[in-house]
Amino acid sequence: MEVKIPAVGESISSGVVSVWHKKSGDFVNAGDALFTLETDKVSTEIAAETSGVLDALVPDGQEVKIGEVVATIDDSKKASTEAKPEKKKEAEPSPQSSPKGGGGSETKAKEETADGETLSPAVRRIVDEENLDPAKISGTGPGGRITKADALAAVQNRKSVGDAANASPARTVSSERKQAASPTEDRQSADGRVVRKKMSPLRRKIAAQLVMAQHTAAILTTFNECDMSAVQKLRADSQDAFTKKHGVKLGFMSFFIKASVEALKVVPGVNGRIEDDDIIQNNFYDIGVAVGTDRGLVVPIVRDADKKSFADLEREIGDFAVRAREGKLKFDDLTGGTFTVSNGGVYGSLVSTPILNFPQSGILGMHKIMPRPVAIDGKVEIRPMMYLALSYDHRLIDGKEAVTFLIKVKECIEDPKKLPLEF
Repeated sequence: MEVKIPAVGESISSGVVSVWHKKSGDFVNAGDALFTLETDKVSTEIAAETSGVLDALVPDGQEVKIGEVVATIDDSKKASTEAKPEKKKEAEPSPQSSPKGGGGSETKAKEETADGETLSPAVRRIVDEENLDPAKISGTGPGGRITKADALAAVQNRKSVGDAANASPARTVSSERKQAASPTEDRQSADGRVVRKKMSPLRRKIAAQLVMAQHTAAILTTFNECDMSAVQKLRADSQDAFTKKHGVKLGFMSFFIKASVEALKVVPGVNGRIEDDDIIQNNFYDIGVAVGTDRGLVVPIVRDADKKSFADLEREIGDFAVRAREGKLKFDDLTGGTFTVSNGGVYGSLVSTPILNFPQSGILGMHKIMPRPVAIDGKVEIRPMMYLALSYDHRLIDGKEAVTFLIKVKECIEDPKKLPLEF
């Protein structure tokens, strides 16, 4: 049976086989994850549709087209192959009962890691992109399992890029292909001063989108600032009860999403976009939330944000963040969206000019909360202040509308009672 690259979303024509979870000659069961397909929008695991012996036809890092055959599964060898795992299982207890202590279990953990069985998607991605040898990474997780922190530490501790050439044979597709260089392998100059590496599909898509936004829209940024005192007090006073009731913590992002929705209702033009010679006005509020990952920035969409409670928003944002970093976001999670909120403050940014998430016409940039002296009723006080930045398409939105939008956000943050609070 041929294993073909499936269609994973509209407008996606190709992807990269970022890592094989099974190698040629392995027996696979129907439903087993064969490899991870990374596209310019999402990463997804492709599972076997039948049981049999796998023969992989492309190496890790190979770019493939939708519909391309990347492997075959020989289902005629079921009977002879299914017996092998039983024999291996019976032979393994002897090292564990060896009088030499924990060496047997450690060896077993290493063998499982080398086969890719104990690697999480996040660890697999790091191992693949950095050409690491899993068998040489000391796992600190349960049963010797390699954690993401272990993989990142291995990257930091690697003394030379040459170590990447010693990648585990379990990561190659077959013995005939061991000599071939991976299409994503780093290439180092003779003097070691420069390393060239191929851009990932996601990074290429991000680059194309940013350039398209700059070349298509007339982007302008307007700034304001808001006093975070009221939100901080409300959050501190409500945190324990909120967490106990809903099982999630009350963060700042939900306040800004709600404030953005209120501002979009006041200035509906910011919730629209230009399409050819038409203006598309959206009467719904699907808010994108920018999430930074090791692979780049992605923007999952919170659907109908105006209809969701603070707890719903916090729960959904948290779920997006986890799935984004593990590469488990689906295509539908990233499509659409009428407006975007980006929080550069989590990285320490004091002020910046965010770029539009094309074809949207507006994006709100949040920044670091900094204690600053401000004038309050004629007196100077130290308040926790945040700079706000609204980048917008000046073809559709005038300066007056942009300022009105920011002022509305500022009012909602400085007086949270203006928001639909449902704690």
